[in-house]
Amino acid sequence: MAEARYAVYFAPHEDSPLARAGSLWLGRDAVSGESLRQPDCPGLAPGRLAGLTAAARRYGFHGTLKPPFRLRAGRTPAELGEAVAALAARQRRFTFALRLATLAGFFAWLPATADDEIAAVAAACVTELDDFRQPPDEAELARRRRGLTPNQEAMLQRWGYPYVLDEFRFHLTLSDPVAGAEAEAMRARLESLTNSHARGAVPFDSLCLFVEPSPGADFLLLARYGFDGVATHYA
Repeated sequence: MAEARYAVYFAPHEDSPLARAGSLWLGRDAVSGESLRQPDCPGLAPGRLAGLTAAARRYGFHGTLKPPFRLRAGRTPAELGEAVAALAARQRRFTFALRLATLAGFFAWLPATADDEIAAVAAACVTELDDFRQPPDEAELARRRRGLTPNQEAMLQRWGYPYVLDEFRFHLTLSDPVAGAEAEAMRARLESLTNSHARGAVPFDSLCLFVEPSPGADFLLLARYGFDGVATHYA
């Protein structure tokens, strides 16, 4: 899979109510790759929810820790998996709660309180796994640098992505950009979903390795590496 991209994400355990709720909302299971029937959303036209979650659905229900990257020449997926497993084994389990918010016009679940522990894990993923990352070409840099601050441009140049380290903001994406009456309808439905599934303690106890097998393909969960040293492989 020379053109594959890999990413390290937070993803709640697939058998948890939060994972099921998030996957159903987006309409796809990132383990099996199967499409799921999305819930009704009063105030949206039939089928409209699918359109308003199309980009988010491709990535699966997740929170980004190390953004997608292609493997550097000479590196293998097996070596990457071993490195993610070793990094995970050095982390300590913790929990956090979620709140509903909007970021740049899209809905997401964000940590309800300070996310210093999450940010520390994300920073370790960005920096300690960077030897596996193939630097982006000029076309990819051009796509990402629109509207960046000088610090975000520096992050892009050094780490291949502008929103890492001190520019990082952890979130679980729930939609593509949405506005007006559609945003109000979606907000009401997501508030209900938040109250049902996201207010409690969410365990952060593993790192998840995802893969985009070919350009534009859906991301799939390859493996979950527990902080307790237990690995679960899905493909």
